[in-house]
Amino acid sequence: MKMLMMLTLLIWIIMMILLTLLNLIAKKTFYDREKSSPFECGFDPKTSARLPFSLHFFLIAIIFLIFDVEITLLLPLIITMKISNMINYSVIMIFFIMILLIGLYHEWTQGALNWTN
Repeated sequence: MKMLMMLTLLIWIIMMILLTLLNLIAKKTFYDREKSSPFECGFDPKTSARLPFSLHFFLIAIIFLIFDVEITLLLPLIITMKISNMINYSVIMIFFIMILLIGLYHEWTQGALNWTN
């Protein structure tokens, strides 16, 4: 029992020495205003929070994300082309691409893709 307690105490002492040494070595001594401030989407957090934000930019970003996710849904279809029936594969692929094109046409006619002031 004494041996177990001695071993535990020795492990704790070694661990505390290593943690102290790690904190002394790993400290950054170079402080920069830009590196120490948080990064929040390119806005300076030390100024007013009521800055105008372009809603049109936000909509373009959402459209980009939607089409980006749809591209990731198209990539596995290429792999399954070897093992699936070509008629079923063609119908699914044409249906999926038609949905994408109809959505793109709708966004285009609504004017969401025009970058205007």
